[in-house]
Amino acid sequence: MLTLTSNVFDSNGYWSIPISYAGVPGPETVSLCDQNGYDLTALEQLYARANNNPSTEHRNSTHLALKRPWFTQEEPVVGAVLNHSLIFERKGYVGPALDQLENWAKLNPLLHKVSRMRPKWGLDFSMDYADYDGNVFEILHWEYDGFDYDEIQAAKLTAQDKFCMIDWDHAGQQVLAHKDQWHHLDFFAQSDWKCNFFGIQRERFKMVIWQ
Repeated sequence: MLTLTSNVFDSNGYWSIPISYAGVPGPETVSLCDQNGYDLTALEQLYARANNNPSTEHRNSTHLALKRPWFTQEEPVVGAVLNHSLIFERKGYVGPALDQLENWAKLNPLLHKVSRMRPKWGLDFSMDYADYDGNVFEILHWEYDGFDYDEIQAAKLTAQDKFCMIDWDHAGQQVLAHKDQWHHLDFFAQSDWKCNFFGIQRERFKMVIWQ
């Protein structure tokens, strides 16, 4: 049912090439900074292009991120249906790029929102279920972030081996059969229940990116 893509994380978590910019970037270049997730500010998007890391749309054209597909699936309409499965990255800054940001930040301290970022990698896997009886729910929505490349790479390999072995249609039916154990729980408790059910480590996400 699922196809594992060949996409991998970039082990280099930093951008070093500066950008061409007239004057000092203003507050609008870092507005709505997503310090917990992976949406890039306008300023980060400029560094992405300068460092040959093109960003792609995430949710809509105004939200761009460094993301690639992790798993793909044909487009079924019943049973287990992949909502999304992605790998994410967010970069830190070194060398001339960091020097440029720190010089600008002497006049616009808001730019430290970018200069003080740490490299970050993330996994996001969401599998839904729908049937002709009107049942619809998440079989599993698992997100896992980390600041250490080796650790997040190991988590990726472990998770994808597990996900490749699961019969997701059957898993959806089993989760539905145990609905009385999880449906009344809040978001985080439901997540813990499903992680335990599938034998995977607990979710870890919304990690603040600043040093």
